[in-house]
Amino acid sequence: MPDTELKLFAGPGNPALARLVAEWLRMPLGHMHNTQFADGESYIRFDESVRGADVYFFQPTCPPVDTNLIVLLQGIDALRRASAGHITAVLPYFGYARQEKKSLPREAITARLVADMITAAGVDRVMCLDLHADAIEGFFAAPLDHLTAINLFIDYFRMKFQSALDNVVVVSPDEGRVKKVRKVVHELGAPLAVGYKHHPGHLQTEITHLAGDVKGRVPVIIEDMITTGGSIIQAVDALLLAGCKPEIYVAATHGILAKNAIERLCERPEIAEIVVTDSVPISSDKLHPKLKIVSVASLFGEAISRANSHESVSSLFD
Repeated sequence: MPDTELKLFAGPGNPALARLVAEWLRMPLGHMHNTQFADGESYIRFDESVRGADVYFFQPTCPPVDTNLIVLLQGIDALRRASAGHITAVLPYFGYARQEKKSLPREAITARLVADMITAAGVDRVMCLDLHADAIEGFFAAPLDHLTAINLFIDYFRMKFQSALDNVVVVSPDEGRVKKVRKVVHELGAPLAVGYKHHPGHLQTEITHLAGDVKGRVPVIIEDMITTGGSIIQAVDALLLAGCKPEIYVAATHGILAKNAIERLCERPEIAEIVVTDSVPISSDKLHPKLKIVSVASLFGEAISRANSHESVSSLFD
């Protein structure tokens, strides 16, 4: 049995997902007040006692990234000042994760800066989903539970292809994702292909070559996020050049889909489906018949339940 009362609050980052998690946990969301002053400053207040409680503050730092980050910090600070017993920041999406190292002189390592701010605000634990770089786990002084949507994608494509898995190839669009993608390869019993990515300039991506046999096969590209869709288009072009079937599936945990990303991807006839999770909210204008959304609510619900009961969270992925 839990030692302390469990409370779940949702910031403005992704309240729809937070409500699904609360439903999975069979508990109501806590009451809180969030608004902005006339000059754009964020204001947050919790409308019920949290004294001594095990509190989970659900607030991804997805776009608008800076506003959602400030609300996250304010929420943690308010909970600490209200004498919450234990504060866990639940971040289905961690903004600034791409800035985890210096690629050029005089750049900021913003992912470390954000981790320091979250820690300084007074968090006791952090729960994240598919960080862009695993090294970010070490940026936090507080313990971090790093969840993954990989198993959801495995289940999805196992059902999708069923007996046709012999013709599938799993693709990691860059060498940095290979470790996680290998689990999909193992579970689906499909071969692996790896793209080698190069960044010739800021916000520019180029896949220089592809390792692995994709000729005549149906590719399944596994990514952590889709922002503008540029990297995916580069991968699609490289796969087609290597002779794959013009039936390409894309799976990414975080469907940021900034600007005209969904139009750029869905207008390509070779892309059969784009599968993302609900880690970030997807507006109605971005919905498309090719876009499929799988929920991570049960994943976060189970992780929160286990954490509250002092059970292993890592065993979720065994």
